Amino acid sequence: MLSPFFVNDKQLKLSRFPLAQVNRSLQAWDASDEYLLNHIKDERLISPTARILIFNDAFGALTTSFCTPLDFDLPDNLPSDLHANLRGNKTEVYCINDSYVSSQGVAYNIDRNQLNNTNINQLSSLDSLPTNIDVVLFKIPKSKSLLIAQLIQIQTSLEQYSVDKNTVFIAADRAKEIHRSTLALFEKYLGTTTTSLAVKKARLVFCQFDQKQAHESPFPTVWPLTNKTLNRDFVISNHANVYAREKLDIGARYFIENLPDVNKHSQVIDLGCGNGVIGLTILANQPSACIQFVDESHMAITSAQLNIETNFPELVTQCQFHLNDCLTNIESNSVDLILCNPPFHQQTATTDHIAWQMFKDSHRVLKKGGELRIIGNRQLAYHIKLKRIFGNEKLIASNDKFVTQSAIK
Repeated sequence: MLSPFFVNDKQLKLSRFPLAQVNRSLQAWDASDEYLLNHIKDERLISPTARILIFNDAFGALTTSFCTPLDFDLPDNLPSDLHANLRGNKTEVYCINDSYVSSQGVAYNIDRNQLNNTNINQLSSLDSLPTNIDVVLFKIPKSKSLLIAQLIQIQTSLEQYSVDKNTVFIAADRAKEIHRSTLALFEKYLGTTTTSLAVKKARLVFCQFDQKQAHESPFPTVWPLTNKTLNRDFVISNHANVYAREKLDIGARYFIENLPDVNKHSQVIDLGCGNGVIGLTILANQPSACIQFVDESHMAITSAQLNIETNFPELVTQCQFHLNDCLTNIESNSVDLILCNPPFHQQTATTDHIAWQMFKDSHRVLKKGGELRIIGNRQLAYHIKLKRIFGNEKLIASNDKFVTQSAIK
């Protein structure tokens, strides 16, 4: 759904990404984006030559606001101050996301609004921070671990001259998501922290870089995983934005207990792979399998690749690692088995559109007779979607919390 976004004398039309998602009622920006942009305008915090670092801009509401129109033949009837501002815009913007889908959304919305992207630099969550930053605009992530990792990265960057004590830092989120514990993390890792009043149920957080105690990042975390069948321990590494970063979560454990037997030389996809423990288990039980690890998180794909390289260095050539929007651009009718634990959140929104896309893409990518095997919370009722897309569904196992289901193409 196109979401009209009016801020700072600009009228933008923003879309959530991917465009084909089933839930079209969700908009691509929230009140905290609006509050943050209005604040920096009112306080005149952005100079025409400012270097701006933006974290976690889900679909580009912040980033697009610093782009100039693609057609620079501006109409004469624009207000003189706006005309001058647009022509004098020499800001350099660095946009950091862990989500590949978010980065695609930012690029799409820049193009959709016919904006110039020459001053926009998209970076991943694992890239080094640029130097000499004047303003940091920080959308607070849902993941506490990612928040901690990013705050430590910013603090550490003081030594690399990315930011200094004069750098303006403003974070934003819905007011109900900013708790005392959240503010304590900003105090701990950055320094003196204050907040704004709430406006439209959104709040801003202001930080000074006066925290002198250095903190070493605990990421990636490393923990053991025991394969009882092979009587072997694996070493698992998790970057900050990977679910269940310190131990195997109960859903993954139940899924591993109910994985199918895999034939020799099978083509397998671990879809939404996270740290790759499902694909790793398949390789442990069937070393001749060829596994494609697919996720939209930079940290997940990096974690999965690290875990294969650590535990099965001799099998790395049988594995591929794809940063992707579900199975976009994966060849149709090409794999024998897809294993998946579909997410039911996108950023802070609860939605089933990702599951829909994963199931539809799986049906396209599987060979005739190929299997999609999934796990999900009982209340999600994935069997309805599987029957609608595949025409069949089989219950493999269930307990009080989870169900494992299968569908055959």
